[in-house]
Amino acid sequence: MSSIKRIAVFTSGGDAPGMNAAVRAVVRTAVYHDLHVYGIYRGYDGMVNGDIRRLEVGDVANIIQRGGTVLKTARSEAFRTPEGRKQAYETLLANDIDGVVAIGGNGTYTGADIFMKEYKIPFIGLPGTIDNDIYGTDYTIGFDTAINTSIEAVDKIRDTADSHNRLFFVEVMGRHAGFIALHTGIGSGAGAIFLPETETTIEELSETLRKSIKRKKLFNLVIVAEGNHNGDANEIARQIKEKNPDFDIKVTIIGHLQRGGSPTAMDRVLASRMGHSAVKALMRGEGGVALGIINDKITFTPFHDAITKTKNLNKDLVKMAEILAM
Repeated sequence: MSSIKRIAVFTSGGDAPGMNAAVRAVVRTAVYHDLHVYGIYRGYDGMVNGDIRRLEVGDVANIIQRGGTVLKTARSEAFRTPEGRKQAYETLLANDIDGVVAIGGNGTYTGADIFMKEYKIPFIGLPGTIDNDIYGTDYTIGFDTAINTSIEAVDKIRDTADSHNRLFFVEVMGRHAGFIALHTGIGSGAGAIFLPETETTIEELSETLRKSIKRKKLFNLVIVAEGNHNGDANEIARQIKEKNPDFDIKVTIIGHLQRGGSPTAMDRVLASRMGHSAVKALMRGEGGVALGIINDKITFTPFHDAITKTKNLNKDLVKMAEILAM
């Protein structure tokens, strides 16, 4: 075991359900091992500006069920500069911090990787993002809650779609990755899914719709990832309406509802395992790595790989979604 005595934890980037469970696990594991633990508020911006205070067990009571992050989050232009990172280092130095747990996505990992090359304080990254697009882990903190929120919303939309024989285009988050859209589409029984990673065309969807009408199949739901190459849900709906003017088409954008809400049991357990393991990793002298869970086992991926390598969609799931939508 290393000589670490004081650690800090912060959340950065977009908030994700389960971040509080991770913070709770970090604090309680650290206290159990007689470590002092400090919370940095508002991410890297708080690190630069010295917004840091010691946390005790009671400070993280009754937060495991809460969405968002009690440590808050913010963008930090100052941390992008050498001067800002020097200020951040001085904050850690003033509080005798020996190691840091950083909860966030690629941007958070990038900041940690740069900082560690300049200053010798170890960082362990935890994947806190609803997008599930972080390389080196099967699931990210917040993903399960986000898809459950999306599916619940789509189920309610389907009731209206069925009642009025309308075609609904439902847009979910996923600017660069289609994990939320794919799982939402499968879980809600959608007739089609537009993903950033696939090349589905407007003409292909129009043809599928026409075939469905001939077969008298009720086709009323299309899931659209916001980052697909055809445009957003409104644009796709507009093009389909041009080709099929008799269709009754509506668009719903779920938006930031997917980020909020009480985390699911899976996200609470996942975040707790990761937070606990992050403290143990720092105590072993680990640093410069992103923690993940692959095949139900804790794994570590160098920050550089986690940042630069791409996590791909499961092609079998994509094909299955196409088959089940018939």
